[in-house]
Amino acid sequence: MRVLVTGAAGFIGSTLVDRALAEGHDVVGVDDLSRGRLENLAAARAVNESRPGAFSFVRHDITAPDLRDVVVAARPEVICHLAAQVDVRVSVADPMLDARLNILGTINVLESAVAANARKIVFTSSGGSIYGTPAQLPVSERAKVSPESPYAASKVAGEIYLGTYRALHGLDYTSLALGNVYGPRQDPHGEAGVVAIFASAFRDGRQTTIFGDGSSTRDYVYVDDVVDAFVRALQPAFASGRRLNIGTGVQTSVRDLHSLIARIYDCPDEPITGEPRKGELQAISLDNSAARGAGWQPWTSMEFGAAATVAWIRSLEKQA
Repeated sequence: MRVLVTGAAGFIGSTLVDRALAEGHDVVGVDDLSRGRLENLAAARAVNESRPGAFSFVRHDITAPDLRDVVVAARPEVICHLAAQVDVRVSVADPMLDARLNILGTINVLESAVAANARKIVFTSSGGSIYGTPAQLPVSERAKVSPESPYAASKVAGEIYLGTYRALHGLDYTSLALGNVYGPRQDPHGEAGVVAIFASAFRDGRQTTIFGDGSSTRDYVYVDDVVDAFVRALQPAFASGRRLNIGTGVQTSVRDLHSLIARIYDCPDEPITGEPRKGELQAISLDNSAARGAGWQPWTSMEFGAAATVAWIRSLEKQA
């Protein structure tokens, strides 16, 4: 199968590229490199030595008017759309930027998919935000969406457009509502990705900060498990025209996460506290029973995943 991945040089995108190539698919990666890193695609580029032409990369902005030309030239059967503005705080500070990238960018990808006669879009939604403050946890896909940040609103808008393009053009889709994804290649210097941020701070001997009292919870899901859902979604029969929650169903508090990483480093578990951040939820976990019914399930424990992330952060130190 020929697959195009937007956001291909990012944390999740590059991991997906590697998995899709390992499964024997041909992959075209698209990324403007504003946040993605070319070094994340080193393994993908190496695949061309044994399978010439299996992977190609185009540096391009998903909001650019000529994205259609890039996608038509690539001739993908399926587009995995991961390129996005992903930080809730950025969306609160600059909702116009968030809307341009996440709403207009998604429309541009959909228009390009139709022009290229693609079969399906696999969309990256946000299980950690689109449901707002749920009445019951873990929250299922049957719960109403109730976005409490511009970022969450942009993901809901993206899902609405998916349904519209399916009705208008017959473009199939699967929307994967992800929990808080973590693992190797997550940016340890960004504003999102608390596992990598804590791990990087411990490695460098910097003070760690918890915003709020540490009781807020998230559903942390390991990147390899998330990528497995994307690869399954390439197939026509997997969740056609549906949203699936991709999470563990388990709540982990920020304070407990900090303690876990401190134990891995054998460091004092002594964070300082800061003011809670606007737009962020107090508690979330995702009911993944629908995804399990479709054949997906998370395999990676928080302990194993955190240790793997710490090992990757430490490898960066050795490369410096």
